[in-house]
Amino acid sequence: MFHRLLIANRGEIACRVARTARQMGIHTVAVYSDADAHAAHVAACDEAVHIGGSRPQESYLRGDVILEAARRTQCEAIHPGYGFLSENEEFAAACARAGIVFVGPSPASIAAMGSKSAAKALMEKAGVPLTPGYHGERQEPDYLLNEARRIGFPVLIKAVAGGGGKGMRRVDRAEDFDAALASCRREAQSSFGDDRVLVEKYVTQARHIEIQVFGDNHGNVVYLFERDCSVQRRHQKVLEEAPAPGMTAERRQRMGEAAVAAARAVNYSGAGTVEFIAAPDGAFYFMEMNTRLQVEHPVTEMITGLDLVEWQLRVASGEPLPARQEQLAIRGHAIEARIYAEDPARGFLPSIGTLEHLSTPQESAVVRIDTGVRPGDAITPYYDPMIAKLVVHGATRADAIARLSTALAGFHVVGVHTNVEFLHRLIVAPSFTEARLDTALIERESAWLFPPREPVSTPLWNLAALAYACAIRGPAIHGSPWDARDHWRMAAAGERHWKLRHLDEIEELRLSLGAGPLRIQMRDAKYTVSGELVGDGTLRAEVDGVPCEAHAFVNGRAIHLFLNGRHHAFEWIDPYLPESGALDHHGGLVAPMPGRVIAVLVRNGERVTAGTALVVMEAMKMEHTITAPADGIVTDIHFEAGEQVRAGDELLTLEPAS
Repeated sequence: MFHRLLIANRGEIACRVARTARQMGIHTVAVYSDADAHAAHVAACDEAVHIGGSRPQESYLRGDVILEAARRTQCEAIHPGYGFLSENEEFAAACARAGIVFVGPSPASIAAMGSKSAAKALMEKAGVPLTPGYHGERQEPDYLLNEARRIGFPVLIKAVAGGGGKGMRRVDRAEDFDAALASCRREAQSSFGDDRVLVEKYVTQARHIEIQVFGDNHGNVVYLFERDCSVQRRHQKVLEEAPAPGMTAERRQRMGEAAVAAARAVNYSGAGTVEFIAAPDGAFYFMEMNTRLQVEHPVTEMITGLDLVEWQLRVASGEPLPARQEQLAIRGHAIEARIYAEDPARGFLPSIGTLEHLSTPQESAVVRIDTGVRPGDAITPYYDPMIAKLVVHGATRADAIARLSTALAGFHVVGVHTNVEFLHRLIVAPSFTEARLDTALIERESAWLFPPREPVSTPLWNLAALAYACAIRGPAIHGSPWDARDHWRMAAAGERHWKLRHLDEIEELRLSLGAGPLRIQMRDAKYTVSGELVGDGTLRAEVDGVPCEAHAFVNGRAIHLFLNGRHHAFEWIDPYLPESGALDHHGGLVAPMPGRVIAVLVRNGERVTAGTALVVMEAMKMEHTITAPADGIVTDIHFEAGEQVRAGDELLTLEPAS
């Protein structure tokens, strides 16, 4: 076994690998960029080496610099995690030439599966079922469009070297093909350095089911059952679970054996995942093989009781697989929810900022949190905006869903937008609870997942006032007045007039801050409110004698309440300061996040209609298209393709059409 291991990654996967390595007595070396100098993965390792600038191209994608760091720290092996260099055959080959073990498959195996078109040809020879499509070398747009027509719409354009949902576009009509192809190629070139694509039939009502495989250097290959990854947005996984609902033993065996055949076809060693599209009629088709550890590997660990990173390290050091196929078994049900810094209400745009507050549910044998951030850390524009993976286990699927619901209600984040509320709604959506899964579930359940916003209830205004009063007076509003930190004085009522804001709602409250509980008058009603804000953020309250419990975080004038899986953000309005409001950009369309302008699709003076694509931005390795909110005329363009922009920068000016 290795004594020293360099982890060529960052974030939660670097922390995850370091945890197993520490348990195995292996000395770990982290690498970090400028932006990650104080990151959690640096603290999780025994030592760390700076490798360059904040952009991945300047650091985590610099194989030469990472290899030099491994040499300097006398590491015998490099674990690439997922993403970055994990599926780069040139880096794997460079490790071999340097005499350093690459914890993963051979360069030849990576190369064979790295090109989707070449992999499909190989799988066809191995007898693995394929999705109908075009997997050839010709890449002229007109030729690809004709192939799409031959296949029949809808089709899926996919980057040949792609993965992780990047470089992938669904196209429903021939007239949309060229724009989707151009966008797909730009994203593929940016993410993988290769803009070649293939075109496949888009299988409707399809499920995304993948098989975890493992091989060693002694000719052994096993499958560790399946994961259902059908719940996706923008071709990126949101929830993963194992076993797949409705999976029969016969179908599991057929898919598992097909996955093993795929692995054997490339002499596979290490952890890998064979992804299939599963049709409603029971048929399944090879989609791709990821020659690395998957983001969602914890669900497999939860149902098998195995540590896949430990398996990786043992296999890479030359040991045979720790178990045979007949020794593997499924126990219970596991679900993973990916918690991202993103805004579901704005098309899942990434959210940049500092984690002012981060409180998570208690971990246990059935609740697991894999994260690479801590309170006070920043979500930057340079990397994937994942905050954590929340994984739960239950005896049944229903048990796991209930446990996940409780755990999500205990996940509290302030400082960035998150998808926590969205996930909470998603796991109780009828299609999910009834296991009617397919890759269009989120779109189909959009009315459930994106309900209209309701006015804030009266109890929430009272709780917000109580939380703020506890913050300025002391932790308890029912104790001795001598403990108060406000302007209480004997025989004085201490009446205050407060204004609280929640989004565009403003409520005026009249409070009596004397000894004992709060007396609150709101509109024509009066309430008696008491309670305490304890150290862990728990707000225990009584409103007119009715007990209530929430989680609260007060920072300056900002009041954050977490109740029943929802986050309510209030602001105490200081009467001596001007009220804040939305900025008026006078017809300007602004960048929703920091990033780079990829393409400007209009010209000065051009008349556009609502929904017209105007500017394409790239941020966090994904493309985001800015569209016209209404009919208008483009009068000024402020940035060109290739330029960096900050959040809030005005990209162009759109005057209303006359």
